[in-house]
Amino acid sequence: MDLRKLEDYIGKMETEMTNFIDNIDKKMLIKACNLILESKEKEGRVHITGVGKTSYVAEYIAALNSSIGTPTYFLDTTEAIHGSIGQVKEEDVVVAISNSGQTIELKNTITALQKIGVKVIGVSGGVTSWLKNNVDVFLYAGVAHEGDELNKPPRSSVLVEIIILQCLSILLQQEQKLDLKTYHLYHPGGSLGESVYAQIHE
Repeated sequence: MDLRKLEDYIGKMETEMTNFIDNIDKKMLIKACNLILESKEKEGRVHITGVGKTSYVAEYIAALNSSIGTPTYFLDTTEAIHGSIGQVKEEDVVVAISNSGQTIELKNTITALQKIGVKVIGVSGGVTSWLKNNVDVFLYAGVAHEGDELNKPPRSSVLVEIIILQCLSILLQQEQKLDLKTYHLYHPGGSLGESVYAQIHE
């Protein structure tokens, strides 16, 4: 088996991740965090939406945030304008993920959300995209190359979307002042829950 293409991918991925991490806009992360904190003060909630591969990122981040004390709900971008947008209230915040920031489904959903009065955090690699120009806070999550010879299947772009939203989750966890006892309340099951329980009762 020829591993040259794999090695090429690993090298490109390492370069992309390093470049992205070195240039994360921490000020915009703080703005995004504050937007969510202001919403929580009004008993608002967080929703997260994406189309295609980004929908899986959205579901993961929703689960992660919920486990650290910021309840976050997945909002299906395609279903949103067919009634699912009813889960969102004016005081809520929606995080919208799109690699291009240009998809018609996302445009329709965000336009509908803004009519309700919802604040939107955009996450995209499209620095000149429709998404960037139509949200309250924009978090850049882009790469120059996906890593493979086609440069189309989303690989590196998915990783940086996860990284930037994990960074946001760190800020939210810090503001939540989460400790292990509270974390165990949110995550009592599985080997992770068992390890937290054991640590609490050492």
